[in-house]
Amino acid sequence: MPKPDWSPATVRVAPSLLSCRFEVMAEEIRAVQVAGADWLHFDVMDGHFVPNISVGPLGVEAARRAAPELVLDVHLMISDPDKYLESFAEAGADILTVHVETSLDVGRTLRNIRALGLCAGITLNPGTPLETVEAHLGEVDLVQVMSVNPGFSGQDFIPGSLERIRVLRERIAWEALPVFLEVDGGVNPENAAHVREAGADVLVAGSAVYGADDYAGAIRQIRGDG
Repeated sequence: MPKPDWSPATVRVAPSLLSCRFEVMAEEIRAVQVAGADWLHFDVMDGHFVPNISVGPLGVEAARRAAPELVLDVHLMISDPDKYLESFAEAGADILTVHVETSLDVGRTLRNIRALGLCAGITLNPGTPLETVEAHLGEVDLVQVMSVNPGFSGQDFIPGSLERIRVLRERIAWEALPVFLEVDGGVNPENAAHVREAGADVLVAGSAVYGADDYAGAIRQIRGDG
């Protein structure tokens, strides 16, 4: 399976499959791949931690078959994620990101992810203090800032997220950590420059890509190269 490269000063765009047409998901994946997507972002929701339900390991497995060479970034918006880490690893995930709010021992969960040979990510909701993830920056490959309240695609970006991104970028830089800073929620061509300037190097975009007439144009604008 592919692994994220650590090329410096490279912004990556990860279209969120939550916004694609699920009845033709394989076609939608190939379309954004041709359009220049760097990663694929797959949201897993259980209807308990967030008020919505999506698909699980079988969906991730289908995405992996459709794009075996792309990094598959799986965001677990589920309660008790430890029960399902192995299933998502077997399905083909490259990155598993868990919410700091879902575990009593986040460090153990992150170690379990890495023990499966995957990159480990941690994320937090807009109302959760940054300190809850800052303590784990040395244990992760990726930290994700939620810039909407999770559960539904198409929400507006919360402006206060920019300061949270800046603070985490400064902390990551101060400790010289090889950690991706990802932003998920409401990112679009209109606000992407502000998100990049704040320090994000992975931008998740769902409806901004899959709702566009020109996938490639949307991805270029979000990445900042056109």
